[in-house]
Amino acid sequence: MKLFRTTLAPAALCLALIGGLSACNKQSNPAGQKVKQPFSGGKYESNAAWFRGTGMGVSQAQNVARSKADLDAKNQLAAQVRTNIRAVTDQYLGQTENAGAADVADKFQTLVREVMNTEVADMRKIDEEVRYNETTKDYTVHVAYEIKKNAMFRFMKKQARAENKVDEITQKKIDEILDKEIEKADAAGE
Repeated sequence: MKLFRTTLAPAALCLALIGGLSACNKQSNPAGQKVKQPFSGGKYESNAAWFRGTGMGVSQAQNVARSKADLDAKNQLAAQVRTNIRAVTDQYLGQTENAGAADVADKFQTLVREVMNTEVADMRKIDEEVRYNETTKDYTVHVAYEIKKNAMFRFMKKQARAENKVDEITQKKIDEILDKEIEKADAAGE
């Protein structure tokens, strides 16, 4: 009986320690538990042919949650377009060493803002998910939008031509930049 207690005690102690360590291990991440968000992964990420954006909105009114999600996704798209155009413009103007480079860049950024404030025809909602939480009595809406890059750049080109404030030289530079981006987007979309 004594032999049984001495061999059982260390085994029980080991099991308790292992169980305690594994419980501590699960709670030791200070950042918390990883959560898989809807609309994540390659299908919802921008690439060489598409600008894509996702958004989330929470409200007790479903239409308000949807509006918040739409705004969030569209802001994400606009930021991507601005960042992309700024990088392309800087690269192009750095290569050409244009004397009026700052003026072209300013007019181009103004064009980007105006285009993004316009409802872009080719922007389309590719996914939407609505959830209702009975505990908090609120709706969570996730949406995903995309814009085909070549269509976006063509739209920008059309808007730039309609703009009366852009002189011929600046217009030519903007056309060159956008034509180059259209060509890259067309090649990626094939």
